[in-house]
Amino acid sequence: MSEQGKIVITGASGQYGRQATDMLIAKGLADKLILITRTPAKLADRAAQGCDVRYGDYDKPETLAAAVAGAEKMLLISGTRVGARVVQHKAAIDAAAKAGVRHILYTSFIGIDDPANPAEVRHDHIETEKLMRASGMAWTMLRDAHYADAMLLMAGPGMMATGKWISNSGDGREAMVWREDCVACAVAALTTPGHENRIYNITGPDLQTFDEVAALVREITGCPLEHVKVDDEGQYAIFDAMGIPRRPVDDQYVGGIPWNSDDMVTFGAAIRGGFLEIRTDDVEALTGRKARSVRRMIEDNKAMLIAAANGAPQPA
Repeated sequence: MSEQGKIVITGASGQYGRQATDMLIAKGLADKLILITRTPAKLADRAAQGCDVRYGDYDKPETLAAAVAGAEKMLLISGTRVGARVVQHKAAIDAAAKAGVRHILYTSFIGIDDPANPAEVRHDHIETEKLMRASGMAWTMLRDAHYADAMLLMAGPGMMATGKWISNSGDGREAMVWREDCVACAVAALTTPGHENRIYNITGPDLQTFDEVAALVREITGCPLEHVKVDDEGQYAIFDAMGIPRRPVDDQYVGGIPWNSDDMVTFGAAIRGGFLEIRTDDVEALTGRKARSVRRMIEDNKAMLIAAANGAPQPA
């Protein structure tokens, strides 16, 4: 690892960024890490661990040149403002290219090559990938599948409390993946050779419908959970009643989740239409171990899911 150049990570105070930083520090690379954040105070612990914490804001491109200076590689973690991220990502890509960054890796999304894919996230990711290809830097697209964590750990408690999993995904299949497996793939691509100008589809091991996942939850927890299928308008109505905005709002959380319904409803439509029916062994190819399953995540979080079903209070 002595020849490892500096790695700059955008959005380093978020969940993905924190996990990536943990894994890279575990590899002895703390002094190789440049961590960009809008709020450096959130990463005071990282500075204490030997990382170079720098202020940088996607929405203030003039702050990014100094933030990326000296890096050989960039891990560009996609922003949270679905539908409005391309301008933000362009600022980071432009700054990296101008600063002489050699290789940029991006947390993209599966299924985006098909223009018929209705998922709103498609536009942000496909346009960002185009900017990367045009930048002159080497690139790696880390196209992550739907996070199992988002469904089972974030939305799961609410579903368990009601016994109903309401979605517009129909009978569509997808291979949900652990966020931690996605992060491990990114770290592998950052720290081993041979990933330039490659696309990885990072998925879980099993293509499953939501009906099948609900059946697993029932089997493992012994608690009732029914997948209730609704159409797109029905899904919008449910989210509207919950107070979830249709468009993204920075730092707005409902029930502890940074929801916006245009994103989620078009996401469900993409699953229903088969656009996310992709399964690969890229996790194993990158990390040397198999991707973990949805079953394993349910088993590992069985107590939490049962508690939620039994009315235990959940974090706000």
